[in-house]
Amino acid sequence: MGYESGKPRGFLDLINAVDNFSHSDYDTLYKLLLPDDPRPHGFMLASTVSNMPWSSDFAIDHGTRIVQLLPTYESENTAKACTNAFQNTIDVAINTKIFPILHGDHSEMYKIIGANYFVCLERFAAPLFGIATQGAHMNAYVNTSAGLKIWIARRSAHLFTYPNKLDTAVAGGIKAEHSPLECIVAEADEEASLPADFVRKNTRATGTISYVTKNTNTGLIHPNVLYIFDLELPPAMIPKPRDDEVSEFYLLSVEEVKQAMLRQEFKPNCALVMIDFAIRQGIITPENEDDYVEITTRLRRRLPVPTRPQKRM
Repeated sequence: MGYESGKPRGFLDLINAVDNFSHSDYDTLYKLLLPDDPRPHGFMLASTVSNMPWSSDFAIDHGTRIVQLLPTYESENTAKACTNAFQNTIDVAINTKIFPILHGDHSEMYKIIGANYFVCLERFAAPLFGIATQGAHMNAYVNTSAGLKIWIARRSAHLFTYPNKLDTAVAGGIKAEHSPLECIVAEADEEASLPADFVRKNTRATGTISYVTKNTNTGLIHPNVLYIFDLELPPAMIPKPRDDEVSEFYLLSVEEVKQAMLRQEFKPNCALVMIDFAIRQGIITPENEDDYVEITTRLRRRLPVPTRPQKRM
């Protein structure tokens, strides 16, 4: 992720750095199709298709640029068969160390958004297949006598992605078996030591953010959906790191958060979460932001993959 000319000049530059893939470029990619479903669920680079150790569960048509997961006629159910087909291929890719993005290791299972069946694959592998992933972020804030302040996390130095960068108070990828709220409740406890009962009762779902990122290093295409939550904390409830993914928390003013974003101190997609929060709090308005309409519309991009199963007639 990067900026067209050095440091970001404003909020729109921060969005452009994350939502950076053009609609016109999909025709150059291979479409990933699931059994009995004509809708593409992923978009793959030609180099990835060539290097992937495909099992016999997949058929590749280079003429039409289609990667088709074949239907199964075995006794096992379709969801399990599809998940196993992905896993068999990913296992070989991990063992042979073909793709550095897999880190030579396994990762938690993510659900394929919009699939007609409960089909899962490993988190690290999702960008290779161009499959959309889901995350959940929670803004934790405090209303003080000095105005609104926001709890910000600092990512631990040992993390593989964006070490030491600033992050939303609570965030995580949504595991296959979790709903967005369940993800937030679990992560709030694990990352910030916030009581599960309090979070479940008081956090408020505020919508989604969606974007498509082209990784500037690998070229991989990665659609993403973030489910956003807000939680007002009492002044006496202070987030504290519990696991090893967060090193510390800061309670920052709105201006401090803004300046940190423009200095590129945040994990890139977390800047979008902060911008969305500022809009909903009336901090970014049409009166003080010339790009207001562009910013508000770009935070919710229409994704190139389905987000719900097909309706059955």
